[in-house]
Amino acid sequence: MAVEPTRWGVIYNPKAGSRKAQKRWRDIRAYMESKNVQFDYVQSEGFGSVERLARTLANNGYQTIVIVGGDGALNDAVNGIMLSDAADKHQIALGIIPNGIGNDFAKYWGLDSDDYKGAVDVLINRRLRKVDLGVFCSFDGEKHVSRYFLNAVYIGLGARIVRITNETRRFWGIPLISYLASLFLVAFERKLYRMHLKVNGEHIRGRLMAVAIGSGRGYGLTPSAVPYNGWLDVSLVYRPELRQLISGLWMLQQGRLLNHKIVKPYRTRKVKILRAQNAEISIDGRIVFDRHFPVDVTIAPEALTLIIPN
Repeated sequence: MAVEPTRWGVIYNPKAGSRKAQKRWRDIRAYMESKNVQFDYVQSEGFGSVERLARTLANNGYQTIVIVGGDGALNDAVNGIMLSDAADKHQIALGIIPNGIGNDFAKYWGLDSDDYKGAVDVLINRRLRKVDLGVFCSFDGEKHVSRYFLNAVYIGLGARIVRITNETRRFWGIPLISYLASLFLVAFERKLYRMHLKVNGEHIRGRLMAVAIGSGRGYGLTPSAVPYNGWLDVSLVYRPELRQLISGLWMLQQGRLLNHKIVKPYRTRKVKILRAQNAEISIDGRIVFDRHFPVDVTIAPEALTLIIPN
């Protein structure tokens, strides 16, 4: 049975088990019904299920897939769509109703996590924009494995901040405190990683504190990246003195990190990571546990259709 072209497939990714989360979904649902939106909805059961649900919706012919969730859920949805068998996956329109803790990609487009009505109105208005996707590709000994991203890949410091933020968030429960606590914990280690990268044909070998590769602005380390120019922005962060570290953290918050002495920026279409010894890696705020080098990070121009505000 074919799905009507105007019908939305909605994936609701709740913040773990809170009653407030269920109330929020009831409010969103009631507003969509008041606007006569035709939709079917599924709720994710936990980590990894959003990708499977998005793939199923794409395979079943939904032309509009809406994620009620944060950056992690959005990343899973993009991968579900891109790895689906849908013949016209590049034409499937992805919509966002920000929910959850990290909403950097939604913020970039001016969507506010407190204004679900505004987000639904944007979806109804249906202004479409093609955006780029970053592609993180490695070979696991048997097959090539690709993971798509909207924001950024972090290696080293940035990925450690992601991991510690995720862990401290369970403890503190407050995203900003978790983030700042993890920044200080990790930054003062000033840990370096032996890396070997190839950017624009140039081999970069040595000890680096962090590498960020962004298709979008990500989480502050690629502040000039835009998700529709066909390029990746790369920031290499070298070891700071303690004094430089304090100013670096300040500039990061101000979105001016690229002006710092310890940061070397590049713009490219491909980064080859040949080595990143003992360095953690995150893709759109998710830690990558299964790592095989070399890794190619490339850009897929205009690979995704996004519903954006006017």
